[in-house]
Amino acid sequence: MESQAPAPKSKKGLLIKLAVLVVLAGIGGVAVLKGLDVRGLIDQTLAMMREAGPLVFFGGMAVLPAVGMPLSPFTLSAGSIFGPTLGMPLVLVFTWLALAVNVLITYVLARWIARPWLEKLVLRFGYRWPQVPADEYWDVAILLRVTPGPPFFLQSAILGLAQVPLRVYMIVSVIVSGLYGTAFVMFGEALLAGKGRMVMLGIGGIAALSVGTHLLRRHLGKKKAAAAVTQPDPATESTG
Repeated sequence: MESQAPAPKSKKGLLIKLAVLVVLAGIGGVAVLKGLDVRGLIDQTLAMMREAGPLVFFGGMAVLPAVGMPLSPFTLSAGSIFGPTLGMPLVLVFTWLALAVNVLITYVLARWIARPWLEKLVLRFGYRWPQVPADEYWDVAILLRVTPGPPFFLQSAILGLAQVPLRVYMIVSVIVSGLYGTAFVMFGEALLAGKGRMVMLGIGGIAALSVGTHLLRRHLGKKKAAAAVTQPDPATESTG
């Protein structure tokens, strides 16, 4: 089967992201040329977060990304800030706990607070709220979590709005986000400490996770396609 070209909308989204990266890189380059001490600014920021303490840091990591803040500033800096004092094993434990609380908060906000209001709004306009079949809960949760593109917060909100059961949601979300969080914590600590070998290992871990999720996504896609092909046609059954 020939591969299909990306949809125009996907190309447009990719171009927008590339344009944003180019603009940010340009701004950073101008700032460096004007004498901005980037390393000093990073060290000051890390020192401030270190003084705030692990409770504030990991509490912020649990709460703020649940309402839309990017998660990467926390995962990339956690190891460098608290690794020397807490040790990396404990930093990773706190990271997993923070991520678990994070996805739980977003799920509660989406499913039990936002969904009833949104469902009434949809019904008022004459539409029905889409439902996920019970036999597809696991596939939908895994596919959404391993699909690149949607922000972490939006992934959690979509699964909550879709009423994927809490048990399925938490198992998939914590495992996937925890594995990526671990890779980013290790990578960020090595990068900020200038550990070249560990940086390469971190990049390798992130790449391995990306390849693994890509293969899993393809497997689930083929599984759904096969199920669609083997599913009997209702029109054919009714005339049989």
